[in-house]
Amino acid sequence: MPETVKCLLLGEELPAMAMPPLPGELGEKIQTQISQKAWQLWLEHQTMLINEKRLSMGKPDHRKYLMEQMEKYLFGGDFDKPAGYVPPS
Repeated sequence: MPETVKCLLLGEELPAMAMPPLPGELGEKIQTQISQKAWQLWLEHQTMLINEKRLSMGKPDHRKYLMEQMEKYLFGGDFDKPAGYVPPS
């Protein structure tokens, strides 16, 4: 795996993830198109969504919602934002 990746989310050549963050085809797509920095930004956003929307990872519909939000956040789309959300600058 290359040490850097042209990150779709941030539009820069940045350090790549050492391994796919998820199993399967989606994990490989994320690893080859999303930087470690962008993945960290998603994890922070995911935490906000879990807290603000009081999501439980024990509920399949909550997990499905987060997966949908992750794809929108990382690959472009209208993702949900917690109340008062200000994107990182």
